[in-house]
Amino acid sequence: MTVLHEYVSQSKYIVFFGGAGVSTESGIPDFRSVDGLYNQTWKHPPEVMLSYDFFANKSKDFFEFYKNKLLHIDAQPNNAHLALAALEKSGKLKAVITQNIDGLHQKAGSENVLELHGSIWRNYCLGCKKIYDVNTIISAADIPFCLCGGVVRPDVVLYDESLDYDLMIKAMDHIAQADLLIIGGTSLGVYPAAGLLEVFKGNRLVLINKSSTHMDDVADLIIRDNIGDALSGFIE
Repeated sequence: MTVLHEYVSQSKYIVFFGGAGVSTESGIPDFRSVDGLYNQTWKHPPEVMLSYDFFANKSKDFFEFYKNKLLHIDAQPNNAHLALAALEKSGKLKAVITQNIDGLHQKAGSENVLELHGSIWRNYCLGCKKIYDVNTIISAADIPFCLCGGVVRPDVVLYDESLDYDLMIKAMDHIAQADLLIIGGTSLGVYPAAGLLEVFKGNRLVLINKSSTHMDDVADLIIRDNIGDALSGFIE
């Protein structure tokens, strides 16, 4: 039995907090790796093109970038997503808190998923608030419009926008109750989401990440491996 398996067997309330590294094994690039968006050449930096101001004032360019680089609708769950779904089914894992917008946790079978940054699969009209699926974004020639004439925007948190307050409270509540917190695929450099971890008072903290984080010194276990490989032993 590995140390991680031992921790899981001894725990009753597990919470997983994950970032972009959870989905890279599904072929979705992150922002900061060698092949990530920050290391590609664009007219503007990605954080500018994914800002609310850019969306509002340069909508055509925003949607071109968004559709080309953030919509990975054919991506499939990897072993990390499948393992977390299995842990939830077993009753051990109480919540998945994710910074990702790809919906792969739900596709793998997880039900209690808190999407801090929203989801590409949800879209709504800025005018009448009608809900649209992702195909509305994909099929639009450039800017997607509602029947009422309003712009249809993705239900994702853009730069310069605040995270959903109620969702943050739910995430904090789960982390505060956790006896085992597993953090995977994130550098913990994105705030305020990373600040949620300050409420954790449980027994064990596990970090699964290829690079170091500012929480390495307080972790009970650090795994420098692909997260899918690290969690694959929990797949039923």
